[in-house]
Amino acid sequence: MAHVLVLELAGGNDVDILDAIISRGDAFTFVTSDLASYRSQPAVAAALTHAVECLEYPGFIEEEVEGALAERHRRLPFEALVCMVDIRIVAAARLARRLGLPFLNPETAQLLRDKFSVRQRLQARGVPQAGHRLATCENEIMAAIEELGFPVLIKPCDGYASQNVVVIEGPDDLEPWISPVPSLAAQAMDYGLGVRSNQRFVIERYLQGSFIGCDTMSVGGRHHFLGINQKEMCPPPSFTIRGGCFVPAGPGMEAIRDYAFSLLDAVDFDFGAAHIEMMVTTDGPQLIEINPRLVSAKIPRLMGYGLGRSVYADLVSLHLGDSDFLTQGHERLFAVSRWITADRIGRLNRVVLPEWSDPGIRCFEILKKEGAHVRPPFENVDRIGYVMTAGANRRDAEALAERWIADLQLGIAPESGLNRKSRPMGAAFAIGEVRWLSGGCLRWRVARGAGSVEELRPGAFHAGRIALGDRIFQRLEVRVIQQFLRRRCG
Repeated sequence: MAHVLVLELAGGNDVDILDAIISRGDAFTFVTSDLASYRSQPAVAAALTHAVECLEYPGFIEEEVEGALAERHRRLPFEALVCMVDIRIVAAARLARRLGLPFLNPETAQLLRDKFSVRQRLQARGVPQAGHRLATCENEIMAAIEELGFPVLIKPCDGYASQNVVVIEGPDDLEPWISPVPSLAAQAMDYGLGVRSNQRFVIERYLQGSFIGCDTMSVGGRHHFLGINQKEMCPPPSFTIRGGCFVPAGPGMEAIRDYAFSLLDAVDFDFGAAHIEMMVTTDGPQLIEINPRLVSAKIPRLMGYGLGRSVYADLVSLHLGDSDFLTQGHERLFAVSRWITADRIGRLNRVVLPEWSDPGIRCFEILKKEGAHVRPPFENVDRIGYVMTAGANRRDAEALAERWIADLQLGIAPESGLNRKSRPMGAAFAIGEVRWLSGGCLRWRVARGAGSVEELRPGAFHAGRIALGDRIFQRLEVRVIQQFLRRRCG
């Protein structure tokens, strides 16, 4: 029985890695900076009862954590270290080196936590890529947009899970009352676990094509291609993944595989799992980003249905020094996922599952509790749950997943009493009514119930960005405001 050190959980709630360790018959110690956030979730709390220890280090001061874990390692050795959380990858790499455990080298881990630095490395190694610029403030963002031209993508250099990612399609998106740029540049984002964004942004030419994810595992700098997940996105301007289809490695993927391996070589990726997102364009595959970890958002479970084995268990084996599974045969099924999302804003009060079953449905899960705030998806955290299917025929597997989602019923109660002071930054709303009031105020009634009224004065653009700049409705309702102002103000 091996002893595995697990550093945080993907998404703050994904216990699949713990279940895999338990199923293998191994033991684990769990490390976090906020144990209460995990124990407050019944499913996570139940999984953590199997831990040898649950260790909490508030603030996660890296030197102190390393020292404490090194002492525990001397008393009860760890044989593997697993981390699937972006904001802890660098700390995990340094800790693994100190403990003498297999892991990605710290230099590459540090590089891959900054998207602009990755672009610079690829440029130095001669890898073709989309135009890009670095910006650290509003003026630099605007200058980069002007230099690159429309459309562009703005991403935090240290971001992950599609948080604070914005597409600027044209000049209209930079109008003062809807532009997301000032609010992006003004306030550091809270990533959770005591980590905030560093306010460095990479501005890139926006790529068009087929969005895919490639998953690999590496040992000693030799890479193994697991397959391709063709991702389906929600309609713009959302950056939420609606679902995907994972296809295990096979004939016809050689060009994608070789390009993925060239990217890993360029950043000196030597060990562990990687998830590489790319856009397949008319000019060939183009990098979106390299994630130095196993893919998250339940996709490893999906991959397992396609491969016929647990990818989480494979990851544990890899970190324990056993990579024989990489050269063994596997199943080759089409595995499909579809996420459950809300079509309006409110509180989730009911979920009615389809009354039928089918052997092609491998699993489903509802992630949000009754009473949870829900909204149409803009970021991945807005997703309510998912269903996964698998079969020998892609079309049938996709149709089955779509049918299940269509037959699912969500009850969403409207919210009321929203005002500017209580409204959280980033919360979404739909504009149902616009009026011009005496004294030069704009008033609109938000779609959270009667009485939810908020007022802004023209020129009070900070408040305007909090509300009107909400990107989910930027392409629709905000246009109403824009046209109204043009008619009113000439």
